[in-house]
This record gives sequence, structure tokens and C-alpha cells, in this order.
Amino acid sequence: MSSFAFEGRSAEGQRVSGTLEGVSKDAVAGQLSSRGITPINIQPSKPKSEVGEWWLKVSGQEKVRVEDLIMLTRQLYTITKAGIPLIRGLRGLAASMAHPKLRRVLDGLADELETGVQLSTAMLQHRDVFDNLYINMVKVGEDAGQLEAIFDQLSSYLESDLDTKKRITSAMRYPSFVLIALVIALAVVNAMVIPAFADMFASFDAELPLPTRILLATSSFFVNYWPYMLVAVITAWQGFQYYIQTGEGAVWWGDKRLKLPIVGDIITRALMARYARSFGLMLKSGVPLPQALELCSRAIDNAFLAEKITAIRLGVERGDSLLRTHTQANMFTPLVLQMIAVGEESGQVDTLLEEVAGFYEREVDYDLKNISDKIEPIMIVVMAGFVMILALGIFLPMWNMHSIQQ
Repeated sequence: MSSFAFEGRSAEGQRVSGTLEGVSKDAVAGQLSSRGITPINIQPSKPKSEVGEWWLKVSGQEKVRVEDLIMLTRQLYTITKAGIPLIRGLRGLAASMAHPKLRRVLDGLADELETGVQLSTAMLQHRDVFDNLYINMVKVGEDAGQLEAIFDQLSSYLESDLDTKKRITSAMRYPSFVLIALVIALAVVNAMVIPAFADMFASFDAELPLPTRILLATSSFFVNYWPYMLVAVITAWQGFQYYIQTGEGAVWWGDKRLKLPIVGDIITRALMARYARSFGLMLKSGVPLPQALELCSRAIDNAFLAEKITAIRLGVERGDSLLRTHTQANMFTPLVLQMIAVGEESGQVDTLLEEVAGFYEREVDYDLKNISDKIEPIMIVVMAGFVMILALGIFLPMWNMHSIQQ
């Protein structure tokens, strides 16, 4: 089949455009008419070159961001709340969607729905856009006849999760810039500054102090072997990336991330907030307890904690209580465990899990506001140490030579 670019008007009179595949212009016109779009112009579209497709992938234009998924979920909530038939609503969204990948995904979902499958089943064909949590929540909404409420809850959950991630990224931006600047400064000093002083010191033919000899040896090693150092760093980084993609490596790195200085506690609480919010959301939507825990283990972005949640699920399946299994996991504070216990006794676990998520999110927000106060002294000490070593290495021999001359 060939690809055709079209322009038309929807049933509401809005101008729409896009591309469709068909055997001919008449076939494409028939597809548009079945979707409630009156075709105005249909022309064969020029196939994208391999370079063009490569550029779309590299530039990220093909990637569906979390912000795009939130917007789509809000739109799906609006059309289901308004009572618009799902196929018609998806066609309308696809026609007005600016994102090329999402437009194709929405048309694909509508095509699948026209064959009689459920929306959650159609979403299984697009796992790069919809994760397991999203798909299973949609299925719960379909089975319970509450798709509108599910889309509302999903959009709120995605927005809250994205907000936490953005706050963490923003808080880590300053120390990241300082570390990058320090690495660049070290490279410049070793490659350009110290060699110039080395030639000067060599001309005096005098014994140099230990700090100076260390600086000169370090600079000489850097200048002579920097290609090998670069290859070693890249190889080590690639090996590390490969290792943490394996099951054992992912669990190891997940554990180490939670123990990082300063930021480890923040990452832990942020992940716990995500777990509590997603767990509470699924219980509130009627997902069975073991299935909800299984989905949470897949949704959380840490293999070490995913193992812990899996252990909780296995304990629940054996008949243990949520309080007992969460206590054995050693992930939660006594206050949170008390809230889970009260939730079990009162039958309001989902409500209290939302309180737990809010509790963790407030702690993360407070720590992120004060993280600069913790990091700045460390950065100052590191920079001061670097300047002190550089100053001693350069000025000590000059002072010694001056004293000898006197």
C-alpha cells in the first residue's frame, strides 16, 4: 500500500490533516469518510528518506514523553466524560494530534477497536507508549465501567510522579554543573598549566618538593596516556551500563542507589511515594491485591525495591497481612507501618496509602529545598583542596629556590 497525505474537515468543521495508507486515493477517501472526515485534498505523500527517519529518532521527535502521555490521558478523560464514542473520539484526537508517533498510535487503537477488541488489548500493541500499569488500569476501568474515572486517576498519578522527578533533577543540576566544571578544570591544568611549569622547574636543576613531583607525574601521565585513559573510561562506562542491565547488576545498582551520600535517602522516599501512590490507586480501582503488588513491582524504577515488593506479594499470597509483609521488607518507617495497620483494620488501605504517598512526597519536597545547604559545603571543600594542592605544587619549589638564592 502507498502513503497519502490528506486535508479535510471533521464533523465539527475543524480542519484536519495527516497521512494514511491505502491502495488508492479513493480507498483513502473511503477511510476518511468512515471516520467522519470530509476529504478536501488527497495526494501521494513523499516517502521519508532513511536520513529523515534517523533524524526523527535521534532528535527525539518520535519519542513519547511523559508530558505527552499526560496530555493524551487528560484528553481521553474529556472524551469519555463527554460520552463521545471511543472510536470517534480517538479518530478526532488523532486528526488534531501534532505528535507524529501519537497520531499513528491513536489511529492504530481506533483500527483495533473497530475489529471488536477492548482498548486495553489494543494498547498491548504499543508497549513503548503505555506501560503495564497504564494498560492494566485501563482494563480495570473497562471491566468496572469506570473508564472515565480511571483516566482521571491516571493523569493525576502521572502528573504527581513527573513533578517529583523534575524536582529531583532540578536539585541535582547545581552539583552536576560544579563536578563537570571541576573535571574540565583538572583536564586544562594537567594538559596546559603544569607542563609549562615543568619546563621552568627542569631548567633550575633543583630537587622538587613532594607535592610538585606528584603534580608533575600526574600531568605527565595525563599528557602521554590520555587516549588510553579515555578508552578505559568509555570501556568501563559501557561495561557498567551492560552490567546494570542484567538481573543481578540491576538489583546491585538498585541497592547502591539507595545508599548514595545525601541523595540516597531522597531517592528512597521518592520511590516509596511512587509505590504507595500506585498501590493505593490500583486498590481504589478494584485491582486484586496480589495483582496490584505485581504491577507495582514492575512500575517502580528500582530492581532492588521490585524484589522487595515481590516478596511482599508472595507473603500476601501465603496469607500474611500487609503489615507483617511490609515490616519484613524493612523499607518503611514505623509511622508508615502504623498507617498501613490502621488501614487494614478499618478497610481503608487505599486511602491511607495515599496519605503515605503524601507523607513521603512532603519529606522529599523538604529535603530537595535544603539539599543545596548540604552539598555546597562539600563542593567548597573539594574546590579548596584542589586549589591548595595546585598552589603547593607550584609555589613551594619557587619559594625554595628563592630562599636558596638568598
